[in-house]
Amino acid sequence: MRLLVYNNDGVISLMQFFDDIPPYAILSHTWGPQEVTFGDMMNRNGTSKIGFDKIRFCGEQARRDGLQHFWVDTCCIDKTSSAELAEAINSMFRWYRGAAKCYVFLSDVLRPTVDREERSPQLPWEPAFRASKWFTRGWTLQELIAPASVEFFSKDRERLGDKKSLERLICEITGIPSKALRGSPLADFSVTERMLWAETRQTTREEDMAYSLLGIFEVYMSLIYSEGKANAVGRLQEAIDRKEKGIKYENFSIPFSLYAVSDIEYFVAREDELREVHKSLSGDGSRRTVILHGLGGIGKTQLAVAYAKRHKDNYSAIFWLNIKDEDSLKQSFATVARQILREYPSAGRLSSVDIKGDLDEVIDAVKAWLSLPYNTRWLVIYDNYDNPKSAKNTDLAAVDIRQFLPESYQGSVIITTRSSEVKIGHRTQVTKLENIQDSLKILSNTSNREGLENDLDAIKLAKKLDGLPLALATAGAYLDQAATSFSAYLRLYEESWAKLQITSPELSSYDDRTLYSTWQISFEHVERRNVLSAQLLRLWAYFDNEDLWLELLQHSVFEDLDWIRELVKDELSFQGAMRVLSDYGLVEVDKSSLELLESRGYSIHGCVHSWTIHVLNQEWDFSLARVALKSVASHVPGKQANRPWLTQRRLLQHAARCSYIVLNSLVPVDGMAETYFDLGYLFNDQSKFVEAEQMYQQALQGYEKAWGSEHTLTLDTVNNLANLYADQGKLVEAEQMYQRALQGYEKAWGLEHTSTLNTVNNLAVLYQTQGKLVEAEQMYQRALQGKEKAWGPKHTSTLDTINNLAVLYKTQGKLVEAEQMYQRALQGYEKAWGPEHTSTLDTVNNLAILYQTQGKLAEAEQMYQRALQGYEKAWGPEHTSTLDTVNNLAILYQTQGKLAEAEQMYQRALQGYEKAWGPEHTSTLDTVNNLATLYKTQGKLVEAEQMYQRALQGYEKAWGPEHTSTLNTVNNLAALYQTQGKLIEAEQMYQRALQGKEKAWGPEHTSTLNTVNNLGLLYKTQGKLAEAEQMYQRALQGYEKTWGLEHTSTFSTVNNLGVLYKTQGKLAEAEQMYQRALQGYEKTWGLEHTSTLDTVNNLANLYANQGKLVEAEQMYQRALQGYEKALGVENITTYIPALNIIWNLGLLFEEENNLVKARIMYSKALVGYEKVVGPNHPKSHSLRESIRALDTPPIRKERHKLLGKLGLR
Repeated sequence: MRLLVYNNDGVISLMQFFDDIPPYAILSHTWGPQEVTFGDMMNRNGTSKIGFDKIRFCGEQARRDGLQHFWVDTCCIDKTSSAELAEAINSMFRWYRGAAKCYVFLSDVLRPTVDREERSPQLPWEPAFRASKWFTRGWTLQELIAPASVEFFSKDRERLGDKKSLERLICEITGIPSKALRGSPLADFSVTERMLWAETRQTTREEDMAYSLLGIFEVYMSLIYSEGKANAVGRLQEAIDRKEKGIKYENFSIPFSLYAVSDIEYFVAREDELREVHKSLSGDGSRRTVILHGLGGIGKTQLAVAYAKRHKDNYSAIFWLNIKDEDSLKQSFATVARQILREYPSAGRLSSVDIKGDLDEVIDAVKAWLSLPYNTRWLVIYDNYDNPKSAKNTDLAAVDIRQFLPESYQGSVIITTRSSEVKIGHRTQVTKLENIQDSLKILSNTSNREGLENDLDAIKLAKKLDGLPLALATAGAYLDQAATSFSAYLRLYEESWAKLQITSPELSSYDDRTLYSTWQISFEHVERRNVLSAQLLRLWAYFDNEDLWLELLQHSVFEDLDWIRELVKDELSFQGAMRVLSDYGLVEVDKSSLELLESRGYSIHGCVHSWTIHVLNQEWDFSLARVALKSVASHVPGKQANRPWLTQRRLLQHAARCSYIVLNSLVPVDGMAETYFDLGYLFNDQSKFVEAEQMYQQALQGYEKAWGSEHTLTLDTVNNLANLYADQGKLVEAEQMYQRALQGYEKAWGLEHTSTLNTVNNLAVLYQTQGKLVEAEQMYQRALQGKEKAWGPKHTSTLDTINNLAVLYKTQGKLVEAEQMYQRALQGYEKAWGPEHTSTLDTVNNLAILYQTQGKLAEAEQMYQRALQGYEKAWGPEHTSTLDTVNNLAILYQTQGKLAEAEQMYQRALQGYEKAWGPEHTSTLDTVNNLATLYKTQGKLVEAEQMYQRALQGYEKAWGPEHTSTLNTVNNLAALYQTQGKLIEAEQMYQRALQGKEKAWGPEHTSTLNTVNNLGLLYKTQGKLAEAEQMYQRALQGYEKTWGLEHTSTFSTVNNLGVLYKTQGKLAEAEQMYQRALQGYEKTWGLEHTSTLDTVNNLANLYANQGKLVEAEQMYQRALQGYEKALGVENITTYIPALNIIWNLGLLFEEENNLVKARIMYSKALVGYEKVVGPNHPKSHSLRESIRALDTPPIRKERHKLLGKLGLR
């Protein structure tokens, strides 16, 4: 193999390798004019040809990827030698597969210099990419499939993506399955399928249409360039046949036919199962058996048909036998005998057997023919083996398949069955369709309706039918014959399931089976074997269909239901009942990836669940409904339980089923108040606030009816409902409920009872949220004094209120008082609980937050690390309290400029929250929002927008569109749009956030003022300086009124006003504002706080603009040294504010004509920006231009005019 390599003098030359071939890159392209040949390279006269540019591109790209050698087909093969050409073509697939990198050079694709509209879902170069000639050429098929790494480049050498990132697009263009692109063995795909990949491709020489496919079919053949396409393709087919079937198959070939089988007009998905079956049946002709096991209607027969069709060329004969009973099986054997005799009238024993006579003789004769020597490439499919004979099955109609298998150990067998008792081969479990698009495809095909991927009602129906092909086909057939919408069908499905199924049309592809009847036979078998199993299936209708486990049922009170007591008396009894249901494919072990504290559960398909509701429970059983509710509610763990969130997540789907039962009055209400209360607690903890409110309201009504409105149990529910309203942002309702609870407790327990004081504390938290800080402090002080009197100053409940008071002081900007309170709480907890107790660690975490606010970043990190290590030891690495501190540590790292570490921490927190709470929990969404902010800082704006949108949609679903958490993310998204230059969208988002906050908090709340301040920033960016000043003044006056003249939020707006005045040319006013902000920060935060240093930088920019270059440099150096001290020298290289100062210093030195220092500063800034935002970010590009311009004075002048657009002076 020859490879190209750059010599030391930069000249490209050829090297020959026989063994130990080094890593190399390889070029894929379409040939054009003036290609460089092998002779050109040897004579060193190819560099002037057009084609040399591609060779140079391949070599340069290889060097960028760390590869010294590369290969290009035009010049690495001596095509004047027919022997070498033949060897190369037969080796081509192997050479491409062995390449470390394959570069596809698309000479007809240009990357537009001007972007399309930002909202276009299509990549700007996608139309040209789709139309590229490269996708139409015969040789490029193997060049796409063989290499593991394929990267696509435009004509202007811009990287467009790789085979992985462009997979969807490539699949659409070529029709090649994604599995083939990902490197699955080509033997997994039938000969026909691989031929189809090349069907529309073309080659310059007609014979190459065959020769270019040698690697695709893993065959070798000689080249005869005068033979023509037909002969070349014929020889290729012969080579494939020899490889696929061997040389002895001809005498046993039977034309492929499945005329007796209900054909599938539309088969979708199941690629993994098809591949597994093919792998299991591949071999040397020895007997291979595959069992397709699964629920009735899951698509086992369809899968067998699809396999037979796809791989028919791999078999000399394929026969189909119906083994649902012995009579059907014997008739199938008679049909097979006729197929054989039509092709081979004198075929051994068969020719002397009367097919219309003794069918046992026919069976023996067929089995004998299948056992003949060399007849090893047949496939027999035994379909519907659902009633196997076994020691457990006493049914006289049961069939023993072993009597009907050929004696010789050869050939391939597929058995489809619902029974797990069949164990004579490799089992392939056929489960529901996981991809919703596959379900929609079945619905579309059978209903003759298109565009379902965008039809929300169709998607809802597909999700309801849960990937069961029989259910989807039944629905499609009904919709095809009725003028009914998807939403109407879904309503009928939920309200009149049984009637709907009976009236649905028959499906030709499912013989006589219907959704209504398909599981009845299985149920009758179950009932005969184990009555408890049948009763359990009826009970299941009152739970969710997924994850029913032993301890859940053991937790309830069963009153007079003795059979449930018998069912769950021990593990053996429960597992025995489940095993019978599993044997008939009705249930399966739950495959949830959740960590379990109790035994693993079982699940049934959603459609089977509907059948249990509407058929097995045609008369609703209120006693079973009560059992279900009490089982779930009594299993809800308290906060002190071992990792309670694990059990909560597991219970949630059953709780949703309970909620449906309660809200539809399907359970007696007497004596259920406590049950409703527990369900409300579960929903609230899992951020299901609507459901929590519904359950608490039910509990409240129950307690009021049973105990009266002033009973303490009633008041406990009122207090919890108030907590829920506070979480939802319904602050008025929350205050009303707290006041009712407080007045009730005061009347029942007295003013100083601890239950009364707990509600006082809750009311204080609410007032703090509302911005009523004076009232909050009064309530905290009352709670604190009461607890000190009742419990003493060192009691943990007292310390809880001290901790809350510290949080309030921090919010008020009373940082010294806050620290004193935290230290008192911490010392108290350490004495009462010890240094490693979780309550102690909570305060350690809070103290870390305070230190971070104060700019004491080293102390903050120490505290976070202490809290994290303590939580990991006490709770484990995946506990939500542990993850909260991980999230906080990520925020700190982001502040310190340790962006890589921050991202690792955010990802750890996010994955942990998703596992503990689920992807839609508000704690999960908080971290999603934080990760978006990090991505924005890193310049990953696309990823940031995706994260913000995910968080926003999640908050809107959990909290509603007007909740303050939702509005905060709206505000963040506005800031992102501003960064992206989408100023109209940014203003719309800011206005939405502002209006929402004014409604929720009022016009003077600090959160409202934050958005007012942000809107000021936007107006400044838009050049609306008057409007910007109005907004800043409103924010400033509001902060001064709420926080006072010396609060840090006040100083932040003062600083922003300074920036605005500088922009307006009001330099004296700007300097006054900067000086006020700087003095305030120095007093509040200290000289080295990052906020202080940010203002120092701004003052330096002002001095530079005023021409006070000495003062400017002093300020820049002070800010830079401060950042180094606050963050560490190693961290400022990735801290954007510090990089901005380094850049500004470069500008300053350039103005002073100190070009050496300017170059040093620009280079430092460039290294940092490339590390943070990447080399293609506008700031990185501008810095490279700055460095280049140092040697070109005219360019320097033009560049200075543009720097303002990047936010630099």
